[in-house]
Amino acid sequence: MITRDIAAFLELARGLAPDFGPATARAAFLVAPDGFSLAVQSAADNKYMAAAEAFDAERASAQHRALHRAFAAVLPTVCFAGDPQTPDALFPNNVFATAPGRYVVGRMRHPVRQREAARADIRGFFGQTLGYREIDLSTQSHPAELTGALVIDRARGIGFAGLSERCDEEGARLMHDALGLRATLMFDLAPGEYHTNVVLAVLAGRTAILCPNGFADPAVVEAIASLYAPYAMVASASEHAAFVGNAIALSQDTVWMSANAGRALTAESRALLAAAGFEVGTVELDAIEAGGGSLRCCVGEVY
Repeated sequence: MITRDIAAFLELARGLAPDFGPATARAAFLVAPDGFSLAVQSAADNKYMAAAEAFDAERASAQHRALHRAFAAVLPTVCFAGDPQTPDALFPNNVFATAPGRYVVGRMRHPVRQREAARADIRGFFGQTLGYREIDLSTQSHPAELTGALVIDRARGIGFAGLSERCDEEGARLMHDALGLRATLMFDLAPGEYHTNVVLAVLAGRTAILCPNGFADPAVVEAIASLYAPYAMVASASEHAAFVGNAIALSQDTVWMSANAGRALTAESRALLAAAGFEVGTVELDAIEAGGGSLRCCVGEVY
């Protein structure tokens, strides 16, 4: 099922057992922020991006290495070289996504990001080294920015597709089919939001972080929160602005977010995450956040 009908989605989703697959990835991949700078095309529809003078490539590189070290202590994590011709490439989860036995190449909206989809080394890693089957969406016309636009509950096989200029309905359908999901709810993001994973995170299939100001329809927020109750964390505006919604669980017991996000967490939010069984792990990423994304945007998952 892929639908905009909230009631129909909930009726199906509530009956799904957490037996679709592993709730967290078995490995992760990153792309180094080589040549990190303002991507003018991407800035056209990403309100989170800073002005060009705020970019500090050296600091971003050091923070990215710290992120790699932190993740490598949790699960196998590989890092591909960056390319100054693709200044957004440090956010690879928009371009490459995986499901057991296959990898998907997304269709990026902006030409500067479409270049990333042509990388032979990343395609070779999945196709030749891991032996994954390729599903290539990059040559069709509908924007489908993978796990930027589509937040997935891997345990139950359900997706949440926020529609914007980075993902239309047909793009959502293509991603739903490519990743073999059981059910996907489509909904509009609020004006000015570019990716779902900035306003929604599903953690190990049992907890959700929602930033309500990022959704066009409050009923969608209520529906998703009901699905993960009592462990649905509804973020404040200040938590939203600090990228608390751009979080990820790479294991059953830790949620990772940027240090800025961690500092923005209220005591109530931190207590809810603890009650759900999560410690909060953080890495300083303020230089990277100038690029309009945060920690979860940096992480490609290998299932």
